[in-house]
This record gives sequence, C-alpha cells and structure tokens, in this order.
Amino acid sequence: MPKPLEFWFEFASTYSYPAAMRIEEACADAGVPLIWRSFLLGPIFGAQGMTTSPFNMFPVKGAYMWRDMERICEESDIGFVKPSSFPRGSILAARIAARHGASDWIGPFVRAVYTANFSDNRDIGDDAVIGAILEEIGLEPAAILAETLSPEGKAVLRKNTDEAQVRGLFGAPTLMVGDELFWGHDRLEQAIDWALRD
Repeated sequence: MPKPLEFWFEFASTYSYPAAMRIEEACADAGVPLIWRSFLLGPIFGAQGMTTSPFNMFPVKGAYMWRDMERICEESDIGFVKPSSFPRGSILAARIAARHGASDWIGPFVRAVYTANFSDNRDIGDDAVIGAILEEIGLEPAAILAETLSPEGKAVLRKNTDEAQVRGLFGAPTLMVGDELFWGHDRLEQAIDWALRD
C-alpha cells in the first residue's frame, strides 16, 4: 500500500511554486496519499544564521534562480513573473493552509496563492488579496478567516514550523515519506517512487 507523501511548502518559496502546481495530480495518478504541510522558512533560516532568503544574500545564486524559474515555468506551461517584492510576506495564507490542510479545497487554494504571487505579481501579504482569492475559488472568506485567526487556528502554523525544525527541514519544497526527506521540486517523482515501495 502506498505510503503518504507530505508536501512541506512556503508561499514565498520560488521552487515550491512549480511543485505545488503539479503535486496533487501527480500523487493522484500514482495513488499516493498527499498531505499538505504549510510552514514558515523564516525561523528555519534564522536558526542557520540567515536574516533573509539565501537568494538575496548571494546575488549570483539569486540571478541563477530567477532564470531557472523562467525555464522551469516555461517547460511546465505555467505563468511566471518575478515578484516585485521578494520574499513576500504570506503569513495569513500560510495559516489558512496549515489550519485547513485536510480540506478538499486546499489544493485549489494553494495553487491560487502561488499563481497570485509568481504569475500575477499580486501582494499575497495583503489580507484583502487572500480574502479575494478565497472568493475566487468559490469559498466564503469570513468563516475561514475567523477559524484560521482563532488562537487554535494560529497555533497550527507554529506547530508545523516547530515540527519542520525538529525533523531537519532546511528549505522548501521538502517532500517527506516517513522519515525519508527529498528536497526540491525536481525530487517529486523520486519521492512518489519511494512512497510506492513495499
């Protein structure tokens, strides 16, 4: 029986974008259960002594990443526009995804937020933009936001981020099958194959 695949993602993460756009369909095609795990990279980077994205800290690496993203998105036939702000804040979207990770609408929500950030250059750090995205995918924002912003709702994202640190995550996207860690969007097929092992 296939083992579940945990998809650990951060909305500000560039390489999480192409992974998020195809992971649900890829897992469904393979019969692998998918678990969505939203977390924050800030505390992960902070524990490593970084105050911002390594792509900002090392300009040569950043320039490569932006060109690489153009190639990946073109090959994947998904839109791409370099965000006017990077990394862009996304705590409300992250909280929604963490609190509602098991909801049947989580895939469309995650893809819509990534598209807003990396294809449409919308400010996903703006609560009004996230509310609009919820409406655009046919949901009622008020009830979702009320539950997400409750103390219990906020605690889920903190718990996910703490768990990510304990389990040794150092970037996003990270794919976990049990304790086996695969880092990067280009490891998706490898992670699925691992989940299918007896």
